[in-house]
Amino acid sequence: MRFPGNRIVKTAVAVFITALICQLIGWPPFFAVITAIVTLEPTVADSIKKGIVRFPASAIGSFYAVLFIAIFGNSPITYTLAATLTIITCFRLKLHAGLLVATITAVAMIEVIYDNYLMSFFIRLGTTSIGIVVSTLVNMFILPPNYIKDIKQNIKQIHTAIGDILLAMKKGKVDKTNIQQLGKKMTKTKDLIRFQKEESHYHPLLDSKEDEFAYVTEEIDHLQLIHYHLNNVQPLDVKETAFSDEQIALIDHAVEDLANYMKGDATVNLDSHEVKLKSLMGVFWRSSHDRETINRSLLPDELILLYELISIFYLVKETNIEKAG
Repeated sequence: MRFPGNRIVKTAVAVFITALICQLIGWPPFFAVITAIVTLEPTVADSIKKGIVRFPASAIGSFYAVLFIAIFGNSPITYTLAATLTIITCFRLKLHAGLLVATITAVAMIEVIYDNYLMSFFIRLGTTSIGIVVSTLVNMFILPPNYIKDIKQNIKQIHTAIGDILLAMKKGKVDKTNIQQLGKKMTKTKDLIRFQKEESHYHPLLDSKEDEFAYVTEEIDHLQLIHYHLNNVQPLDVKETAFSDEQIALIDHAVEDLANYMKGDATVNLDSHEVKLKSLMGVFWRSSHDRETINRSLLPDELILLYELISIFYLVKETNIEKAG
């Protein structure tokens, strides 16, 4: 995992630089610091995107604060109207990412505006700009987000988790909670891959890893398909099927070797197991069609189990081929 204090360090640096610049200019640092803190997102791309939204949102909040304090002075109706209309306007303009900052700005400005309302408005826009620019530059150049290590570690953990789930199949039905947790891990990993791809646009050194991004993206897509097939297998128990003891032993051996392969044993021969499972599926496919009483709208559990396992074997092999390529 990345050092958990990275964001704390970057926030401290952004706050210090922002406050220092405002102090040198002679502007109040309060609003600039708030903007710098909330604009510091997990990626530079997100900082820029949300900063672009928060600037006009803050301008809206500042406008309403100046407008109503000029009309009603420092009174409860000023706070109420400034906050309410800021929320409504930001919502209507779909500036959702800046709604909270804009509302805080509108309310907080009422307390610090005494005269020269127009100047107060432009100073507020200036401090907002300083906070956005400083936090974005700090995010870009100081401890820049790097999720590659986390992505690789997550993928390794996903492989191991799939191996554990496959081994659990030999003992009966798989715990659905484990499959759900696996899905959450995959979703989180896809988010990290997206973050890292976005970062590559702002960090030239990351462009050289474009092929690596393409591979991990392809791999997580395959792993999500494996997760889908495991979900389909979850309700089934091989011991409650019509398989003979010999056939169950064949399936157990295939599942065990596949599990060990996912957990890091590269010596397993996946091809031989896949061929045997396909042969076994052919036998059950023919026998199921020989039954006159079979409900053809439903597949027997035996065929479902074999189909899902063969699909998983295929996906694991495809991932291995792409990795080797």
